[in-house]
Amino acid sequence: MASKMADSGEIVEGCRLPVLRKNQEHEDEWPLAEILSVKDIPGRKLFYVHYIDFNKRLDEWVTPDRLDIKKLQLPKKEAKTPTKNGLPGSRPSSPERDPMRKTVELSLPAATAPSRGKTIPTTKRKAELVSLATVSLAMPVPSLPSATETTQASVFPTMRETNTFTPKCNTRDDHEQVTSLTTNGTARRIIPSQPGRKRKANCGGTDEDSQDSSDGIPTAPRMTGSLVSDRSHDDIITRMKNIDCIELGRHRLKPWYFSPYPQELTALPILYLCEFCLKYLKSLKCLQRHLTKCNLRHPPGNEIYRKGTISFFEIDGRKNKTYSQNLCLLAKCFLDHKTLYYDTDPFLFYVMTEYDSKGFHIVGYFSKEKESTEDYNVACILTLPPYQRRGYGKLLIEFSYELSKVEGKTGTPEKPLSDLGLLSYRSYWSQTILEILMELKPDNGERPQITINEISEITSVKKEDVISTLQYLNLINYYKGQYILTLSEDIVDGHERAMEKRHLRIDSKCLHFTPKDWSKRGKW
Repeated sequence: MASKMADSGEIVEGCRLPVLRKNQEHEDEWPLAEILSVKDIPGRKLFYVHYIDFNKRLDEWVTPDRLDIKKLQLPKKEAKTPTKNGLPGSRPSSPERDPMRKTVELSLPAATAPSRGKTIPTTKRKAELVSLATVSLAMPVPSLPSATETTQASVFPTMRETNTFTPKCNTRDDHEQVTSLTTNGTARRIIPSQPGRKRKANCGGTDEDSQDSSDGIPTAPRMTGSLVSDRSHDDIITRMKNIDCIELGRHRLKPWYFSPYPQELTALPILYLCEFCLKYLKSLKCLQRHLTKCNLRHPPGNEIYRKGTISFFEIDGRKNKTYSQNLCLLAKCFLDHKTLYYDTDPFLFYVMTEYDSKGFHIVGYFSKEKESTEDYNVACILTLPPYQRRGYGKLLIEFSYELSKVEGKTGTPEKPLSDLGLLSYRSYWSQTILEILMELKPDNGERPQITINEISEITSVKKEDVISTLQYLNLINYYKGQYILTLSEDIVDGHERAMEKRHLRIDSKCLHFTPKDWSKRGKW
């Protein structure tokens, strides 16, 4: 260890070398890591490392004895410190000090530009076919062969008796052409993709964060709002966690990412938050004094849902600006693909809480724009770490779609999604669509039939998300001149097992929500 301590003096920011860490099986491994920062404390040095090809939430401070000095890779001269516009990385500025924002060209992926006559072979897959049903696709399916007439698809669910519906055609014209979107107040013409030509989605996240190119949703980041999908501030400061620990009620949370709390609070071993108003305080004594004056025992705003111990509160970002900003600061600790802004006026926040004798404790939340030109029904969504892997994430997603049903709209989450967000949404979409397909009943000896439009209207899931989910599940095949959806026994069994574990569901009867028409209001 002494030799490694001696050699550690030559390690500088930008160096790469293997670093010892424990994997999920608690076994030692030596993944390659990059040194982001070095700091001297009395008696030793500490190194802040980012594990290459690992999520940033695993970044940490390590001691020299965990570094493999023998395989040290020195940084290239031009890449010692990340730069922005030719200047060294620095602390992100506020919107007022940084009025010039980077504009992003928007383009429609091929999914929303209907193409005819293009055939892309689908993946062949073995499946035991027991019974038949028919699904009419009322819009051209991207990356699939198109028929000249209204295309139809057969659903082959296993473990069902042969049941059918009389085939029906959906004659509605669904080829609405989106001509422009507004980004940061600037209207831009959207040029549809050429038929048969693929475009890469313009996302700020990693490959796993990105949505499939077949989703058919403009993935350019939004440039205004409380949490923005913009990576222009991704410099050396924001790449490092700046808060060690947060105490929120009875939980202590280890932040995953940088969040722009005031600089003087970042040196504290623990940052204390009031769990009801989310105000941040520097010491336990300050928190105790604050609690004697804080009258809140639930989030501000209107309680629009309650069933059992679960409640949802609707909070207007303009009427409750301080709470909304504090919520965004907390959320930024666990969301890496967003940049925090302080303009919360155009947003509504839906906070999910769990009730006990002490009050309503925050579990998670999602935000949405009061007016969205892109049909987004979620801007940011987060389940706090103590409540993850307990079904609350799907409950938040289900609630967002329940609001869309009341509004009479279809919706989709804003892109890019984080890796965990993408997994949650894919799981929710899969379960929701499979639930509908497996409940189809036969009619007069014909195959059951349903259109993509009908699935979208029933679930409020946008048509592009329905199609991308069917493709992700590898259900769509082309058979005897029509589309068929093949449900293998594995998919049916897996779906039934997943639904048995899903105990938390939204009860629409417990929702008391009246949508507002924000376009008719002079000010939010």
